Amino acid sequence: MSKITDKQMTFDLPHRAAQGRSDFWVSPSNETAVTWIDKYPQWPSPFIIIYGPESSGKTHLKNVWDTKSDGYSVDNVDQTIIGNRDAEEALFHKFNAMKEEGAFGLLTASKPPSEWAFIIPDLRSRLVAQTAVSIDLPDDTLLKALIVKLLSDKQLIVSPDVIEYILPRVERSFMAVKTLIDRADQLSLTRKKTITVPIIRDVMNEQEELNFE
Repeated sequence: MSKITDKQMTFDLPHRAAQGRSDFWVSPSNETAVTWIDKYPQWPSPFIIIYGPESSGKTHLKNVWDTKSDGYSVDNVDQTIIGNRDAEEALFHKFNAMKEEGAFGLLTASKPPSEWAFIIPDLRSRLVAQTAVSIDLPDDTLLKALIVKLLSDKQLIVSPDVIEYILPRVERSFMAVKTLIDRADQLSLTRKKTITVPIIRDVMNEQEELNFE
């Protein structure tokens, strides 16, 4: 399939590079988190914690910060460290050392620290006191930008009416949009057609049937 042309894909979408990443779209749902990345190293606490749903851009921002700071960071800390005593103890000592050195770190998670299943109370008290910012589910602006980006990444041709059809009907999560585009791409290849509203409709009907099984 040929690449999307400027004439075929024209949307007025606000965006900017997030410290070296040109493909991270900034909107009201994530701008607070991006602002904290941009503020580094003028941070008020040893750790900044960014939390939000899966595929919301947390890892992207962590990678931006890693490149910018060459500092300490952990992805999905509430799943990879919290709940494991040895890992929690290591993080507790790391926190104390960083505070003493005046160093900074970035943690990402799916939920705010107050909802993590800590084993070590002292670690909980320290991390709950850190600056935590959320990335929310995408608003219409970001959702449209995400759809366009995922289509562009696959070099798929669509008309604007396809985007407008998807917006009010897709589940408002990053993972749902990605799943929809991936499946639409597969179906368009099978049918040897570009992605159209009927293909999107068929994918959504297919997904709805799976949810009821």
